[in-house]
Amino acid sequence: MSCDLRVRIGPLELANPVGVASGTFGYGAEYEELVDLDALGAIYTKAVTKAPRPGNAVPRIVETPAGMLNSIGLANPGLEAFVDRKLPELRKLRAAVFVNVAGSSEDEYLEVVERIEAAAGPWAQPGSGAARSGVDGYEINVSCPNVRHGGLAFGTDPAQVERLTAAIRARTARALVVKLTPNVADVSPIARAAETGGADAVSLINTLVGMVIDVRRRRPALAMGTGGLSGPAVRPVGVACVHKAARAVKIPVIGLGGITCADDALQYLLAGASAVQVGTGTFVDPRTAAEVLAGVQAWMEAQGVARVEDIRGMLLA
Repeated sequence: MSCDLRVRIGPLELANPVGVASGTFGYGAEYEELVDLDALGAIYTKAVTKAPRPGNAVPRIVETPAGMLNSIGLANPGLEAFVDRKLPELRKLRAAVFVNVAGSSEDEYLEVVERIEAAAGPWAQPGSGAARSGVDGYEINVSCPNVRHGGLAFGTDPAQVERLTAAIRARTARALVVKLTPNVADVSPIARAAETGGADAVSLINTLVGMVIDVRRRRPALAMGTGGLSGPAVRPVGVACVHKAARAVKIPVIGLGGITCADDALQYLLAGASAVQVGTGTFVDPRTAAEVLAGVQAWMEAQGVARVEDIRGMLLA
């Protein structure tokens, strides 16, 4: 049977539900010799901040059982370098591109979005035949636990999330996704705040705060002390958060956290996600996203599911 894999996020239609997560795939070009970028449902770029960020001190990555801790600190070349060097490359892609935006203040988030809007110009649906702008949407990072200012501080306060989302919504007609943290008692109020502010979707989860201690040195393994836990270890937390968020909002939910195979992605889809992102799994095998998509399609064919959007309603009590 022929399966309909299309997913709608606001004004944007994704060719399929499987994307690659911000911070794990660069700006796409880094993987172009290993992966068919145009076959991806979406690319969520590495974070863009107003000023260049060198990131946190090293060491800033350490392996853990079934995962890893990172404390990269949103290292990136900055807004002007993104516009000058990365945006022209993104215009060549057929896959949908969400630019991940981070900041230390509301004004910084807005300045980044406004500058990218001006540089990208008018938007056209991928595959429409019109010239590509290089930016199809934004993923607003209000949930990074690895920076001293901004990030997680925004994502734990519903009022701040709603205000920031509304301010960004007023500045763009492109698809708008707000990336949520699991480091709260309940993700539902945060998801509802993003929806009320005008988000087209929410994505979750970002990493969990974790710590590894080198017992021989009696020091934290990471220079910053704590970092963000990702990988298969966090998948059950991610699935639970998506399940809760999907019942709290009417907008699409994008699930991520610990997806390494089709069954992992299907858990998120059954929990209520409309789409998924593959993150840490890409470090193990750059082909993970393609294999996940093939596995989801095979499952749909075996189960007689015609449309990927129908999976959200198939979870049995």
